[in-house]
Amino acid sequence: MSRRTATRRQPARTTAAGEVSPKQPCPCGSGRRYKSCHGAGDVAVARPFAGLAGECDWVALRELVPSATAPLRVAGQDREVTLATVLPLALPAIVRADGRVLLGLQVHARSGDVSRDLAYALEQALAAEPGTMVQTSGLPGPGPRLQDLLEDAPLVPELHEDFGFWLEGDGADRSAEVQASMERANTAVVPTARLAGVDAAYWCRVGERAHLRWVMPHPEDALLDALARLGAAGALPLAEGTRYAGSFRAHGLLVPVWDLPVDEPAETWTGPAAAFADRLAGALAATEPLTAAERRARDGIRGRQLTLR
Repeated sequence: MSRRTATRRQPARTTAAGEVSPKQPCPCGSGRRYKSCHGAGDVAVARPFAGLAGECDWVALRELVPSATAPLRVAGQDREVTLATVLPLALPAIVRADGRVLLGLQVHARSGDVSRDLAYALEQALAAEPGTMVQTSGLPGPGPRLQDLLEDAPLVPELHEDFGFWLEGDGADRSAEVQASMERANTAVVPTARLAGVDAAYWCRVGERAHLRWVMPHPEDALLDALARLGAAGALPLAEGTRYAGSFRAHGLLVPVWDLPVDEPAETWTGPAAAFADRLAGALAATEPLTAAERRARDGIRGRQLTLR
């Protein structure tokens, strides 16, 4: 028996119910195989930000928005804590000279639970001396998650055109190394704006293209059904000149994407997005089975899977 034949005849590894196969896409939405992402450590938590106020904005700030901050309220603490999409040198946290804490969101996941990783960094920052650039390594181990540490308060993001907020403090976080890191980061900032009047809808311009990327909290099957109803009715575009491009998954949530005219500013889409939200709410509330046309539309929508770049 040849080595090739023997290998082919080996029984395939079975996957237990609820377990993610190593070759399947990681549930976090990274686009990588599970074995190369969260499968390299603990079991992945598909929706690490579930239970936090503003879950959709947490996902957007983690995956879509280049430069933004948002105040956080830590239970039992009067320290000023600010969430930041990115910190200099990709640090997980910084304690300014005056004791204020910056917590980095877009950091490499060390375990299968992004929420636990961030909570661990926050705990370290709260215990550190002023002027500390917090470094973490290895797995955090069992402990509280963000849901355990933060008060149930709305997340209010403030978007920035660059990373100038890094230099608001003094001391170590104004070093030449931080300055150089900021200059590099500024060159990669994609113009981004959060639309008013709707939740977690973000306009961005990438080169000669503009998009609306909208993180939605609805269960995937219900959302696909609703989008299919709108698609079959010709009500899927935001407005004339726009096109539904597809969707991708991020941290357990579906993110529909629309292509937009590149020469229109972000505020142009506030009204159309609000009108679409109303149409979507009506479609989500529908209970009758999908028609044949709606089922075809659903198949087409489901097939338009995008990769987050």
